[in-house]
Amino acid sequence: MSGFLEQFCGELVKLFARKRTYMGFGAFLGVELLILLLLNLPKVRGGLVRVIEESGYPAGEYLSGLTLGFFVLLWSVFLLGALYLALVAGDVVGKEVEDGTLRMMLCRPVSRGRILTLKACAVAVYSFSLTGFVGTTALLVGLLHSGAGGLFVFAPMERIFALHAFEPGLVRYALAIVLLSFSLLTIPSVGFLLSCLDMKPAAATIGTLSIFFLDSILKNIPFFESLKPWFITSHMATWVHVFEYRIPWEKMLEDYAWLFAINATLLVIARAVFQQRDFKS
Repeated sequence: MSGFLEQFCGELVKLFARKRTYMGFGAFLGVELLILLLLNLPKVRGGLVRVIEESGYPAGEYLSGLTLGFFVLLWSVFLLGALYLALVAGDVVGKEVEDGTLRMMLCRPVSRGRILTLKACAVAVYSFSLTGFVGTTALLVGLLHSGAGGLFVFAPMERIFALHAFEPGLVRYALAIVLLSFSLLTIPSVGFLLSCLDMKPAAATIGTLSIFFLDSILKNIPFFESLKPWFITSHMATWVHVFEYRIPWEKMLEDYAWLFAINATLLVIARAVFQQRDFKS
């Protein structure tokens, strides 16, 4: 076990030593500041105030840091998260094959299964780290900008409209970050599988993005409403339901069961491909 932990720490060091690993952190911080800057524009802020006040609630109480943090997550995390998670996951095996360092690793008395497990765990840690960073910084920047207050939730795609006081809203927000981390884990799972195939890291990244963007586009076509349960992004969006007045735990557990099954299947296929692949040529 100590050997596994030592190797895992080494894998994390390799992953976080790459400059591109930090691109997602910097990009999200920039997007958070940009969204807050745009929300200060009179017309934009007026539209948000109007939605709150037309619902019969005081805008001053709910136009808070919690609300701004939620909107940053809702508007940016899937598109940007998919990009940087796919970038890192597509690199983790493919880049080492391209550089020839994986052949050196396979010369040592370490099984292919362990190498792949270490890399999969490292990618999962990166995914959780990026999601936690985005959720935490979005909240902190929002609180510094607008202070504490109630949470206003408006997610029309998921048909959710809710308002929560500050303390219960903060609990819901923290739980949402945890659930969002598990939702986004499917993106690096796909990227990890493609990285194990005989393709360039850039192709693995583009392939992953293409799969999820196409899935999201098809899901949002009104005529495909009856097919929504068959789209991956429909299950990934289940984290937003934690903000409902009555949390639909049964539906959310079902969605996460689907995602777990998809992730497990992808990892099994990745392991089978990795075990059979020839790295000598």
